[in-house]
Amino acid sequence: MNKYLKNLNEEIRNYLKILSPDFPEWLLEYIYTPEMLRLDGIGMSCGTLYTKVYNDKYFYSSLTHSVAVALILWNFTHDKKQTISGLFHDIATPTFKHCIDFMNGDSEHQESTEERTEQIIKDSKEIMKLLERDSIKVEEVSDYHIYPIADNDTPRLSADRLEYTLSGGLYQVRIFELKNIENYYNNIVILKNEDGIDELAFQDIKLCENFIHDISKLWPRWVEDEDRLCMQFIADIVKSMNIKSYITVDDLYKFSEREVLQLIQNCEDNYIRNAFKNFQNATRDSVYKSDEPNNEIYCTSVKGKKRYINPLVNLDNKVSRIKDISMLANDDISNFLNMKHHKFIGFNFDFKPYVT
Repeated sequence: MNKYLKNLNEEIRNYLKILSPDFPEWLLEYIYTPEMLRLDGIGMSCGTLYTKVYNDKYFYSSLTHSVAVALILWNFTHDKKQTISGLFHDIATPTFKHCIDFMNGDSEHQESTEERTEQIIKDSKEIMKLLERDSIKVEEVSDYHIYPIADNDTPRLSADRLEYTLSGGLYQVRIFELKNIENYYNNIVILKNEDGIDELAFQDIKLCENFIHDISKLWPRWVEDEDRLCMQFIADIVKSMNIKSYITVDDLYKFSEREVLQLIQNCEDNYIRNAFKNFQNATRDSVYKSDEPNNEIYCTSVKGKKRYINPLVNLDNKVSRIKDISMLANDDISNFLNMKHHKFIGFNFDFKPYVT
């Protein structure tokens, strides 16, 4: 067993084995580059792990997510370029992940931080040496959007969307056991969608229905009032730290979450330090939700990204979207899309972010 897998908890090791029963050993050299290993210190929870509002089962890193996406691609394509592109797709992820998209004013699409991907790859001597050895061009692995199995538009099913759904159902909202994941995963194949493009799809309508019914319990977690509030608060803390020159934007692409947390917790600015301490101790009961603002507390108004899946399913040798052929799936997806949010959300303590 290689060192990377050995350091993971048992559940995640077994989960990765489901995604690719045979681990591609050639991938390890790419995983062990400094640019990839940095991601092991960045969580997929986007900072919500650091408050009592949520209670994730365990820390799930962006590195493990990236490796898992790569394993899905390898399992279905056995194509090195697609597999490496999946591994690299979050190489430009900053500390606190999509919270920095919120800081950049991109809370709905959450893509603002991707622009550094190609440059990070080009600047890595280790990665460039490996790519040259394997006769792979940078442009063939720096944009996973060019591979529809790796990434496609919501709500289609891709390796990235499938992975964060499966893992989220293990460590965030417990909707899966490994046997459920294995059952669903082994039913997936590659089929042509309505546009003639390759897409991950289910072979069995009942399994697909059950999958949607399960994961519809997870979707609200990623866009509910509490989640948007936590992410915007972290965004405002980091932005305030940046405005006061306690941290640079470049630092977010160098430091682990633990290192940035130490900067915040040891900040000489009492206002920032105390606000973050209040955030750490906040609970769901302390969240303010209203259609009216409250200027006496930390209060914000921010939209989020609705992440969901409407997979293809093969029914009588005809490929259709599950929403179009299943009343249960239609209800589950529609209920999520019609989910109501409060316009204003906040914590019951005062914090006004610094402005330039």
